[in-house]
Amino acid sequence: MSGKLKHFGLLAFGALIGAAVTLNYSAIAEREPEPLPIEDLRAFSEIFGKIKSDYVEPVEDKKLITEAINGMLSGLDPHSAYLDAEAFKELQVGTQGEFGGLGIEVGMEDGFVKVVSPIEDTPAYRAGLKSGDLIIKLDDTPVKGMTLNDAVKRMRGKPNTDIVLTVLRKGEAKPLTFTLSRAVIKIKSVKHKLVEANYGYIRITQFQEHTGENLAAALKNLEETNKGPLKGLVLDLRNDPGGLLNTAVGVAGAFLKPDQLVVYTEGRTEEAKMRLTANRQNYLHSGEADYLKNLPAWTRSVPMVVLINGGSASASEIVAGALQDHKRALVVGTQSFGKGSVQTILPLNNGTAIKLTTARYFTPNGRSIQAKGITPDIAVEEATVSASDGPKLELREADLDRHLINNQDGTTKADKPKDAKKDKSGKPELEPGEIVSKNDYQFNQALILLKGLYLLQNR
Repeated sequence: MSGKLKHFGLLAFGALIGAAVTLNYSAIAEREPEPLPIEDLRAFSEIFGKIKSDYVEPVEDKKLITEAINGMLSGLDPHSAYLDAEAFKELQVGTQGEFGGLGIEVGMEDGFVKVVSPIEDTPAYRAGLKSGDLIIKLDDTPVKGMTLNDAVKRMRGKPNTDIVLTVLRKGEAKPLTFTLSRAVIKIKSVKHKLVEANYGYIRITQFQEHTGENLAAALKNLEETNKGPLKGLVLDLRNDPGGLLNTAVGVAGAFLKPDQLVVYTEGRTEEAKMRLTANRQNYLHSGEADYLKNLPAWTRSVPMVVLINGGSASASEIVAGALQDHKRALVVGTQSFGKGSVQTILPLNNGTAIKLTTARYFTPNGRSIQAKGITPDIAVEEATVSASDGPKLELREADLDRHLINNQDGTTKADKPKDAKKDKSGKPELEPGEIVSKNDYQFNQALILLKGLYLLQNR
């Protein structure tokens, strides 16, 4: 199993709700190639030639070939894709959780970049940027018209290089300017808090390389802060788009018995057929210390609630599904995204890569969640923050064009998605230093459930 995992090195990563994926890094296997369709290749060559000779403007060969590859992969399903050198590097940066930048969690509002939260001890935090600030210019370039990804790329860069941000702030008559020097930013994917005596809260924002060990440290810290074992724990996976699969196995393993099944995958090749249990060979790289080895015993028996929503995808669904199937935790919230396919990252010799769907994954009880998602044990909608927010559409896997079918529920690839569910919420904004809002309805319901579970177990 360890050899197969080493070769197949699975990932479950997603940058956005609509693009959440399960990935795998692998070398291109030496297999006997299937015969090429000669007539179709002749047609391709003819079209290539026509574009070169007749298109209104000259087009470089490289652009045509690249776009042909893009079309060939993107036509398969929403998650297969060609990664040029820059996109491949961005993917690697995303899973490592470390990059050159400013240290701001951002979103988009009215065409401007909105500061959700400056990360402590980063250039943005030290410069005085605040939650709610609207960034309207990056150096001399207006933000209006940029995508969020474009703006983020401009803000990232080599450490010790400068960028000037022009900011609109509520209560200020004129825009403010900040000159920031980029630094190495380390994203903390695990946040935790003792919300009250004996009850802990852990939020995982993404499954990165060090998420498992950071989770273990958080559990130990909660015990120290509480001066003893907890009576209940909330694991918040809402809006977590996924990440590394071996990390997901480690996270689930922190709460399961050793060797319990976390997830299995099925595909056409032998390498795509795996059974991943809560065993160190399935969540650690060779030579790494076992971060689960010295966890307090209570972590595998403490009453738990796992929070999910439509933004919980891929690795998040693996963890939620495993804990649900083993009856280790109550899953609370709304239906998850439904990303149940595995993508393999195949690096190419020129520094690029292809991302190819190679398998489906299944929960321990054999459930495929592809285009379906994890159904919570207790459905709890997020409460509307204000009437002016109104309902918003929530995008899931089943809403994406060319999504893979779920072979267990009889749907077909041509099925049109059912009416998109409406998320009744806007999420309460966090106060500076908070990791969960006191007005978070789903969290408060989870806490009430936990206290009830503890009483049931100890009556």
